[in-house]
Amino acid sequence: MWVFLFLLFFFAMVSVRFVNPSISYAEKFMDHAFLASIMRVPVVPPLDPWFLGGYLDVYYYFGYWMIGALGIVSGVPSYITFNLALPTVLGLSAMMMYALGRLLVRRFAYLTLATFLVPNPSFLWQVMQGKSLGTVFWDSTRTIPDTINEYPLFSFLWGDVHPHVIGIFNQVLFLFILVYAWSRWQSLGPRDRLAVILLAALSLGAMPLINTWDVLVYAPVTVLIGLVIWYKGGTPSPPPGAPNLEILRSATTRAVAGVLGLLGGRDRKMERGDAGALQKISGHPAAFLFLVPVLSVLLYLPFYFQMNTRGIQGVGFVHTPTGPADFLLVHGLFLFIMVLYLYRDIWKRPLLLLVPLVIWLSGHGAAALAAIPLVYLLCRRTRSPSEVLAILGLSIVIMCEVFYLMDNMGDTYYRMNTIFKFYISAWLLMGASSCAMLADMLDRRVGAIRSPVWLGRAALIAVSVFLLVTPLVLPLDSPYRGATLDGLEYLNSAYPGDAEAVAFLRGLPGVHGIVEAIGGDYTYYSRISSFTGIPAVLGWSFHEFMWRDDTDGWYGRRIEDVRTMYEHPDRTESLMRAYNATHIYVGDLEREKYAVRVHEAGLFPVYDRAGVQIFALPG
Repeated sequence: MWVFLFLLFFFAMVSVRFVNPSISYAEKFMDHAFLASIMRVPVVPPLDPWFLGGYLDVYYYFGYWMIGALGIVSGVPSYITFNLALPTVLGLSAMMMYALGRLLVRRFAYLTLATFLVPNPSFLWQVMQGKSLGTVFWDSTRTIPDTINEYPLFSFLWGDVHPHVIGIFNQVLFLFILVYAWSRWQSLGPRDRLAVILLAALSLGAMPLINTWDVLVYAPVTVLIGLVIWYKGGTPSPPPGAPNLEILRSATTRAVAGVLGLLGGRDRKMERGDAGALQKISGHPAAFLFLVPVLSVLLYLPFYFQMNTRGIQGVGFVHTPTGPADFLLVHGLFLFIMVLYLYRDIWKRPLLLLVPLVIWLSGHGAAALAAIPLVYLLCRRTRSPSEVLAILGLSIVIMCEVFYLMDNMGDTYYRMNTIFKFYISAWLLMGASSCAMLADMLDRRVGAIRSPVWLGRAALIAVSVFLLVTPLVLPLDSPYRGATLDGLEYLNSAYPGDAEAVAFLRGLPGVHGIVEAIGGDYTYYSRISSFTGIPAVLGWSFHEFMWRDDTDGWYGRRIEDVRTMYEHPDRTESLMRAYNATHIYVGDLEREKYAVRVHEAGLFPVYDRAGVQIFALPG
């Protein structure tokens, strides 16, 4: 079943990429540039393909590294690996979501998979208004003004191999581990508890490196679940009377020893009995609470030391709360299921509605709507894991109505990233929980009624055919059509000169740097560095500005230096050497942008075909 589920969602997504494979719009230039750079020169941290001489320590690149590693070991080129990335992420996510569903409900666990398959209500509302499918998909993610409110179905169909999408599988994996630990901890032996702790640490520790925003959600959740496990208790393995401080000291010592072992500096004195000691430590009820955060940091410590991201600039208060109608067009489906699930509680205790009413009167209508199910879930005597997931998801969307994380997106789009990043986590939490609630309601209604075996199999076949055939029959609009997994195949017809030159450059061995024209972000500029992974002096400039700022004035200097290299042949070679650029590219964009005189610079011509010339430094 597990393999079938993975393959079903994998090939469904492959069929989507098969009809829409082009690396040609949105963030795909950036995503492939990172992937190609990693696969071309697999170093840590990777070379920044859009900032020659720089590294990708300014961005969370670990997801690209994992995908690139799969491409390297399988021998698949980056432009095909790119189109296999999302199928892999979706297949793994679906498998873990079903596993999570099996923990949350007795029957109908497959309903949790709807988290990835349903659009938001805004999509359905716009379809009812008669808008075209291509327009509807995009507009449904811009429902709340000046923000991005993506949902998994859109993200996967849109096709950007971006950190917020790559991180979905790790989020669902971590949710599964948390729910498993919470519900099964007391029945697990020390060895099994240790395995759960290590898996949780591996998943949590990777979050800052895959998509940093995720850890802001799941680090507090880890502490919460750890406290619950500690409160529920268990059978501690350490000797009776052993102080907690001693347990934590021993745990930290062993964890450090383990990391030193991975780095080649293992203390031989600690080698004996480490496994047994860790198993004893993991048997303590507080082990999950303290070991998971510590190990998650220690396991990835070298990567953390290399990170040089700008981070957030503070926390602010939201001054333009989301309108209630817009909020329902994003989260209304899940809220409806939750309210339906809680209707008896609402009927018995109507006075609790005063809490969301007060929030509504304060001018936060969206938060008030989310507070309706939240209040009733919090007031229950006992809560199932699915209800706790719902509480977490509702808390996230309410917090997004009160606070935002300050970044460099300006005044108009001040909460764009806060909504964008946190709403993915909220969707997964509320989607999984509301689908589990729906399954629970169906279980109560259906009761002991059993459907024929053939009916379930027929339904499975029907869903499989739908997932595999629909992308081929009803593809999304895209700039370039195709029936291939080669993301660069469209260049052969749209930009034949660049296509041949890119193939030539991709075949060059060794480490290189290139000079190409600088233009606007989200355009065809920076196509050579994006398609080859060879670092350019400067790629999409605003992206680099967001990641690096401009404290030393590099922004204007690099733009002007590139112009100088094309237009002033007496300075071309010296500037190329200053940036460690080995080649300079002259194609249609370069001739449109600059008064090109590179042929007068005394460089060595290594390529001249179909309107494209490439020159290399002599010697």
